[in-house]
Amino acid sequence: MTEFTTPVPHRSKVAAAWLACLLGMFGAHWWYMGRRWAWAVTAFSLLMIVLAQLYPVWWDNPPFLLLLIPTTAGYIDALVYALMPDEKFDARYNSGSRRMTKTGWNAVIAAIFTTFFGSTVVMFGIAVTVMHVYTAMGWLDGLVY
Repeated sequence: MTEFTTPVPHRSKVAAAWLACLLGMFGAHWWYMGRRWAWAVTAFSLLMIVLAQLYPVWWDNPPFLLLLIPTTAGYIDALVYALMPDEKFDARYNSGSRRMTKTGWNAVIAAIFTTFFGSTVVMFGIAVTVMHVYTAMGWLDGLVY
């Protein structure tokens, strides 16, 4: 008697890292990796983008600033995927797949790009958030720009 099994998809750690870096705010890497609550990340980000449209300035409102949370999580996930050893990635995410992950410089390039681009975006987000909070508290009213 022959046993039929459903083939398990082989997930690429480089693809997961690039998805997390470029579209991590929407949880694209969660969808790719088959994580359970991927829809919640996507729904949260889309809701914050819609709510940000209700304010006159796109960058100076709480919903837009809350997008910094899934964005930062995406950059962290991108670094984790890119820098994880191939054997550990296969054991965790490709346990039923018969293929082995062999990455080279693609993962290193994804990690370098994520470090530079992600740190710039996160530092900008933190600076804008601090300015928003200080302005809301009235601390920057007397300063001349």
